[in-house]
Amino acid sequence: MKNKIFLYLFVFAALIGLYLFVSNKNMVTSLSEKITNKQEEVTQLKDSVQKSQLAVLEMQYFSLENNDDALAYYDHLNLNDPTRYISDKLLETNEQTGDNPLVPYEGMESDFKINRIKLLNHKWIIADFSDGKYWGEILVKYELKDDMGIDFTMIDHLLYTRSNE
Repeated sequence: MKNKIFLYLFVFAALIGLYLFVSNKNMVTSLSEKITNKQEEVTQLKDSVQKSQLAVLEMQYFSLENNDDALAYYDHLNLNDPTRYISDKLLETNEQTGDNPLVPYEGMESDFKINRIKLLNHKWIIADFSDGKYWGEILVKYELKDDMGIDFTMIDHLLYTRSNE
């Protein structure tokens, strides 16, 4: 009787060991598949981040902040952030009542005001304007003087037409 109990215990322990071995093998296989999938996902995300960084660098090519030669024109003025200063001065032209004086169109829904500004270099700005419904863009030439005054001159402009009306 004692031998049968030991035999049953041995068989039972062997079955438990076999079960643990098989389940651990399945768990290891599952976890390694998950790790492989995560590694592929990380690789794809790294590629995506790299493409995004390249796109940002490409977009920043025509930018005053990244143009050391253009920024050198303002070294003698001791400006911390010439881009912000010039942008603020351009946005101040919106404070006048009526349309912005740099926009050559009369607002149809309300007054045309400048919304977004991109300083291309030490001479040119491209800006977006809108009256809430209609919009366009202007190319502005500017000159920052030694007395910190700025002269803005509109070079070219366009107003987008709405084709769905």
